[in-house]
Amino acid sequence: MKLIVGLGNIGKKYEGTKHNVGFMTVDKFAEQNGVSFTKTKCESEIAELFLNGEKILLAKPTTYMNESGRSVGPLLDYFGIDVANFIVIHDDMDLPVGQLRLRQKGSAGGHNGIKSIIAHLGTQNFKRIRIGIDHPQKQNVVDWVLSKFPAQQEKQLEEGLVRATSALDNWLTEGDFMKTMNKYNHK
Repeated sequence: MKLIVGLGNIGKKYEGTKHNVGFMTVDKFAEQNGVSFTKTKCESEIAELFLNGEKILLAKPTTYMNESGRSVGPLLDYFGIDVANFIVIHDDMDLPVGQLRLRQKGSAGGHNGIKSIIAHLGTQNFKRIRIGIDHPQKQNVVDWVLSKFPAQQEKQLEEGLVRATSALDNWLTEGDFMKTMNKYNHK
């Protein structure tokens, strides 16, 4: 069994904001696979699918971004999923809009959702798909991540979301995250 977690903030006021690209990605992946987020468990909305005979859980924590680990840790424990079979998708201000960066491990890089997950899991060794949201020039970081994408960036965002769901498909089908990284870390 594998767990795919998209990070974001719940509620209408946060829909479409930069901080919610993780939610957007798992929503798109669920739609592509004909499943919906119909269950709740461990402070997350859950969707389930089977791919190549393996159960895949998609999750969107309902804890708000800064407390994401409060949901992720218990999900892994409840379903008995090893950290090696877990991936998180989140926004990254150090990448241009829509650009992907896949990693097998690493620090939080200032991302509070990732800090929370690291704190709850006690390790930095988990897979990530980071999706670029660009860096604010003269805007406060909190205001930036909680703002919506301007119309001129929607195409770049959509391309990034499509590539992120394709990367998930590749990892789940091939089973080799290193190969997926090599394929998708190039622009």
